[in-house]
Amino acid sequence: MGLGNLWKFPYNTGSNGGGAFVLLYILFLVIIGIPLMLAAITLGRKTELSVFGAYRSIDKRWAFVGTLAIICGFIILAFYSTVGGWVIFYLKSAIVGDLSTTDSAYLNSLFDNLLNSPIELLSYQFIFMIATILIVLKGISGGIEKASKIMMPALFIMIIIIAVRSITLKGGIEGIEFLFVPDFSKINMNVAMNALGQVFFSISIGIGTMITYGSYLDKKDNLLSTATLIPVLDTIIAILAGLAILPAVFALGFEPTDGPKLMFVTLPAVFSSMPFGYFFSLLFFILVLFAALTSSISMLEVAVSYFVDEKGKKRVPTTIITGGFIFLLGVPSSLSLGAWSFKVLGNLNFFDLYDKLASNILLTTGAFLLAIFVGWVLTPEKAIEEIESSKIEFKLAKIWSLLIKYVVPIAIGIILVNSYIDFIKSVLGIE
Repeated sequence: MGLGNLWKFPYNTGSNGGGAFVLLYILFLVIIGIPLMLAAITLGRKTELSVFGAYRSIDKRWAFVGTLAIICGFIILAFYSTVGGWVIFYLKSAIVGDLSTTDSAYLNSLFDNLLNSPIELLSYQFIFMIATILIVLKGISGGIEKASKIMMPALFIMIIIIAVRSITLKGGIEGIEFLFVPDFSKINMNVAMNALGQVFFSISIGIGTMITYGSYLDKKDNLLSTATLIPVLDTIIAILAGLAILPAVFALGFEPTDGPKLMFVTLPAVFSSMPFGYFFSLLFFILVLFAALTSSISMLEVAVSYFVDEKGKKRVPTTIITGGFIFLLGVPSSLSLGAWSFKVLGNLNFFDLYDKLASNILLTTGAFLLAIFVGWVLTPEKAIEEIESSKIEFKLAKIWSLLIKYVVPIAIGIILVNSYIDFIKSVLGIE
């Protein structure tokens, strides 16, 4: 559970036609996301190596895919830390009581004022990256793993409570219809690109995280249940986040197309309409910050593990230098919605450039290459052998083989070609 579910899914849904986007998202998750999740964790467990080493150990010519994943992680964390900084600002605002209102104009201005305060923006982003670096330095299993077992279920319960309140607001039914009733006229290639990019962003396919996590799995672990459970739970949380935000958008006079700020301007108004709203607002942003950190440390860990494992670098200075570089890379992203709102390439500012490059190009390319690699280099037969090594029967092995060899690469390939065309047009400023 991270910002991919809580922050990005609702605003992507709002900006891409509502139910049409959700329909494509679920379709892509079932046909593409789950088969690729199984491929990723199987590759990781078979090689017992992180993303770069996993590809290289089977075929050295494919090591570049691991490098691509590491670069993608740098870019995602650069703009992810921007949003992490926003979460810290809103946690501070919740503490001092600045969010205790349902006034949409005030809540919009609060967010806009943040975007136009460079020192404040960078300070909160810096704090977020420092926290990420310190956790990676200290080790994940010691504190954050134990805390996750308490805080993630707590956040899940919080999302359910907020969703219930949101859908019971007067006018909230319109938001429910927007979320679940697809307008098929809204479906186009752009919506398809964004839906597939959201799948990969949300379940961390194409960045190498799941290959790395797969390398830690025991040979007794059931890969089939893991590969299914993660995407399904992830989607449930994303849908709940949509229910928490979109009905309130329509009920309280916000715009579903408000983009990246949607969660931050909508949920404070929901809290203010609830009993004990101050308490819920404070608790929510504490838990969201924690969820954001659990994702950011995984992205930093992928990059750090590459330099430590493959280049023989020492962990402490590598973590600090890598985290510092990512912070500097994120500065233009942080400022690009305010002080640096100019278009850096074509019609893209830095934030949009990072997001589009990562979500629609690098993640999708990484997922496409993962499918080709497992389907044609590792081969489904060897993957299935690894899956069944934990003494389980893979009854859908033939279907999965067909999907990973043919259906998934072709489906991703079609969308990927259009993603490249769209990106080039954006860079050139062509509408």
